[in-house]
Amino acid sequence: MEDLQSALSGRGLTVSTHPEKGRCLVSIRDFSPGDVIISQEPYASVPNNSSVDVKCDGCFTSSNLKKCSACQAVWYCGSMCQVIPKTATDNYNLVEALVSHMPDIDENQLVLYAQMANLVNLILQWPDINIKEIAENFSKLACNAHTICDSELRPLGTGLYPVVSIINHSCLPNSVLVFEGNEAVVRAMEPIPKGTEVLISYIETAGSTATRLKALKEQYLFTCTCSRCMKVGLDDDIQESAILEGYRCKDDKCNGFLLRDADDNSFRCQQCGLLRKKEEIDQITSEVKLLSDKASTSLSSGNYPEACAMYKMIEKLQLKLRHSLSVNLMRTRETLLKILMELKYWREALTYCKLTIPVYQRIYPIVHPLLGLQHYTSGKLEWLLGDTEDAIKSFAKAVDILHITHGRNTPFMKDLLIKLEEARAEAAYKLSPYEG
Repeated sequence: MEDLQSALSGRGLTVSTHPEKGRCLVSIRDFSPGDVIISQEPYASVPNNSSVDVKCDGCFTSSNLKKCSACQAVWYCGSMCQVIPKTATDNYNLVEALVSHMPDIDENQLVLYAQMANLVNLILQWPDINIKEIAENFSKLACNAHTICDSELRPLGTGLYPVVSIINHSCLPNSVLVFEGNEAVVRAMEPIPKGTEVLISYIETAGSTATRLKALKEQYLFTCTCSRCMKVGLDDDIQESAILEGYRCKDDKCNGFLLRDADDNSFRCQQCGLLRKKEEIDQITSEVKLLSDKASTSLSSGNYPEACAMYKMIEKLQLKLRHSLSVNLMRTRETLLKILMELKYWREALTYCKLTIPVYQRIYPIVHPLLGLQHYTSGKLEWLLGDTEDAIKSFAKAVDILHITHGRNTPFMKDLLIKLEEARAEAAYKLSPYEG
């Protein structure tokens, strides 16, 4: 712990203890938006390898790979990626200090961890192996591991970062965790004064308070008490939840949200008072569920035209039921955007990208990587379609956000800045007099 505190103090950080949350990371200097608070290579990581997409187990590259000569199971690009780090911030003592939440785990999960530990013992056959410790490590992994993503937040693998895991969760975080290769990088999203706890979000925060609390309890075994979650059950929170995940007024001219009426057989608009029968809502919900299952199957099999048609039917049904800022509707449109890009239907893809941005602006902070990346996608589509002036605006909005969350000097940001300058040069060329 002394070595860790010494290493962190040089970065303007210290480990403290909170009476309710346990260990936490606290700043001992001021951080500005975009500053790297801490970065860490994984103590252990594994890529999402498939039979057609094999990656180095160390750095996740796909180039110059060779199988490990010892186990013949994993791949490495070189000897450097096979070395296990042993520094003050990357050693097994820090893994041992991670919280396992074993007392909070249900019996079925405990049995599973025990079976997995016995399997490890069977494979390794070490004389002094500790089965209980292995089972506990599986629990620590489940509670503390992070999904490693690329610059556009596409999952690449899973990693364990013992120091980053000290950082606690908030649904209103002041920092963001991104990855450069498999290195975890935590950057400040807003000014963090000296003495402030560093906070990131463990989950997707686009959802009602009840949804977020459920996800955190199930996956991380704690109840969030951040300022956003403390509003659960209050009038503002009820309204926000109804807009994000509930139902809208049946009158298309009314923008009101619905709450269950006293008779329990209908929902009443909180703006105009119009009733909507529960039976009607259940019918549409069932149709959406049935179509979603079929659409997911088509998408998984790569039948993009069929999947596209089905998701458009789902969108049509959801528009009858959901508010325009509904997370459910947004997810359907995100899926349609991905499908349309696979089909190379660029103009229609841009339409769906634009439909999602107002929802992103409503549910995410001003500085959020997902919002920045959606502006980036919009810019790429606009530029491809020849809408250069619009592309410049979208790229500029993306830069304003992503230079904070992703860092200005990363390869991803350099590429984005080049795109912005090229688009500006193209627009200037179009406006200049041409003699030929």
